[in-house]
Amino acid sequence: MSQISVLDLSPIVVGGDARRALHNSRDLAQHAERWGYSRFWMAEHHNMPGVASAATSVALGFVAEGTATIRIGAGGVMLPNHAPLAIAEQFGTLEALYPGRIDLGIGRAPGTDQITAQAMRRSLSGDIDHFPQDVLELMAYFAPEQPGQRVRAVPGAGLEVPVWILGSSLYGAQLAAVLALPFAFASHFAPAMLDQALALYRDRFQASESLAAPYAMAGVSVVAAETDAEARRLFTSQQQSFIALRTGNPGPLPPPAEDLAERLGPGDLAFIEHSLSHAIVGSPETVRRRLAEFLERTKADELIVTSQVFDHAARLRSFEIVAQAFEALHG
Repeated sequence: MSQISVLDLSPIVVGGDARRALHNSRDLAQHAERWGYSRFWMAEHHNMPGVASAATSVALGFVAEGTATIRIGAGGVMLPNHAPLAIAEQFGTLEALYPGRIDLGIGRAPGTDQITAQAMRRSLSGDIDHFPQDVLELMAYFAPEQPGQRVRAVPGAGLEVPVWILGSSLYGAQLAAVLALPFAFASHFAPAMLDQALALYRDRFQASESLAAPYAMAGVSVVAAETDAEARRLFTSQQQSFIALRTGNPGPLPPPAEDLAERLGPGDLAFIEHSLSHAIVGSPETVRRRLAEFLERTKADELIVTSQVFDHAARLRSFEIVAQAFEALHG
């Protein structure tokens, strides 16, 4: 039986601010916990006026404090932006405070543009292919302390925080398979290699004591409402946001646009159609049917759902409909 989880970008909406976005994230997590979602993950993005979760471990602590049972994690931390020891200490601290509830998904993208990446890292001279070594170093900090070990994560050592590899290409799939780690594919915004990446991960997976069989998660954008028409209207907020990002003008999440299709050029329409090709938009019945099709196609062990909706109450309702649809599929 598959599981279902939440990926929250803690959206700052037009007219809103980061404080309200983070409080909305915690409110969403509290509802998701009651609705049966397995995890609540937040993502690291920088210099994005519409995303409040840049300091991901801090935001996760705020959410964890307001919940009791749902797993809380990063989806993900962009490891090249950080020293592995610092991330081990941050997530070791979260695990010490909220034991048995913390996940750490890691990726190798910057989570921003190159100028901001340089501001984060102070230099872009490092080799991105140090990523596998950084992952191994990070995992070692969560292992039990060894005799003579001079550098350790405190808290962190011995806490065995689960590490996931995130990816939007074949690179992450191969690394997760070799390291016997669970793998999450970002099909909610990069759908092109979904099928190939999942097949590669499963085919090349090398079992270990910590994970005996491959475990694959797939991301999917869902906007659900009482009718297909209302869901399509709500979805225009995310479509506008994607276009703004594509043109180098990211901003707060905009309200729905009634005439968006009429204002878009062929290039924008093609970009949206490609990037959001796996998006599920519609009524409860449409969502149930499309979720079933996506699960049948991917055979994913877990789906992680994101829903970029301008109005918080409508966003809550969207996630509630998804939870009900998922329960109906597995009832």
